[in-house]
Amino acid sequence: MTYRILLVDDDKELLAALEVKLRKEGYQIDTAPDGEAALEMIATDLPDLVILDVNMPRMNGMDVCRALRSDEKTRDLAIIMLTARDDEVDRILGLEFGADDYVTKPYNPRELILRVKGLLKRIFHFQDNPETQEHIQVGPLSIDLGKHQGQVDGQVVELTLTEFKLLSHLIKNPGKIKTRDYLLDEIWEYGDGVFSRTIDTHIQRLRSKLKEAGKYIKTVRGVGYRFEKGE
Repeated sequence: MTYRILLVDDDKELLAALEVKLRKEGYQIDTAPDGEAALEMIATDLPDLVILDVNMPRMNGMDVCRALRSDEKTRDLAIIMLTARDDEVDRILGLEFGADDYVTKPYNPRELILRVKGLLKRIFHFQDNPETQEHIQVGPLSIDLGKHQGQVDGQVVELTLTEFKLLSHLIKNPGKIKTRDYLLDEIWEYGDGVFSRTIDTHIQRLRSKLKEAGKYIKTVRGVGYRFEKGE
């Protein structure tokens, strides 16, 4: 299978260089110079993954990410955001708006390619894995592991694939502590360059979306998280 990636950045030189490297890896590449152009292209032909710069004219990456996550047709689209090296605010906001991962500029192209491969692998393996074809019910919370869909009191909760994988890892192992390092390895499949703050931000967003069912996800201070069914 040939995956199609949309690169969105107003830096023409960076865009061209990244396109060449990703094409060498066997990916089909489309490019867009800004957020508005990207949304128009995605509406016409949905890619498998979007690599999205934060700072762009006309429409920035945060707004694009938020628009994609709010649309039922694109809410599960894989998104990697590119942010400035020292701008932690951008990184946190990107994750809060629903990005699956982020890479800081200037970046090592090999690192970005590894993250692309890891994200695509976990998305399509998760979707095609027959072991995920089951339902789990805990109090008002139910999840469909095949459709990667969650519900609270019968109402669908819109989760990104990364959020859903976090929830499924926890809910399938009730009472067991999952360390941040374990979750980084299982969800992101690489540890280097990915910080525990990434996990914490996703957990915070997940709890918020689950509302009263978010109480089942317990913080084990200094260690990680566990799912408690009894409360």
